[in-house]
Amino acid sequence: MTWDELKLQCENCQKCPLHETKTNTVFGTGNQNAKLMFVGEAPGEQEDLSGIPFVGRAGKLFDQYLEAVGIERDEVYIANMLKCRPPKNRDPLGTEQDVCIDYLREQVRLVKPKLIVCLGRISAMRLIRPDYKITAEHGKWVKKGDFMITAVYHPSLLLRDPRKKEDMLTDMLDVAKKYRELS
Repeated sequence: MTWDELKLQCENCQKCPLHETKTNTVFGTGNQNAKLMFVGEAPGEQEDLSGIPFVGRAGKLFDQYLEAVGIERDEVYIANMLKCRPPKNRDPLGTEQDVCIDYLREQVRLVKPKLIVCLGRISAMRLIRPDYKITAEHGKWVKKGDFMITAVYHPSLLLRDPRKKEDMLTDMLDVAKKYRELS
């Protein structure tokens, strides 16, 4: 499948009720040949309006972390597990994840990243392990198939709990170090 075919499939998807309330499909953005891929959970309001992941308040904070560790946003690939916004930014339901996960898998197949970073517990529980504990395990790397995967706090959590910002910086510095080791 090509990028264009996958994007068209996502835009035309009607596998769950979220397509009825979306403004835009939030497919993904960035370098389609990136060695580093970030995966969030689902689009928020600003993402739904723009069609681009991580552009709202949490996205701006995420950009600050990328800048702080010397990673350009356009050199990585950024996607979400869900491509449509859940109402009121609620957590994605398991059934919604089930119907949308193949789109993400195909994005991973096309990008072929060496490193995947889950942004938040929801994507970590889906991509790393169902009983993943973000508070205890953030920043720890696991080998999965052809890539290494870890999870960091979701930027929206940091807006609500600034005490975790230092842990996020430590984790992102480690992500940047592993990323540079690939070159």
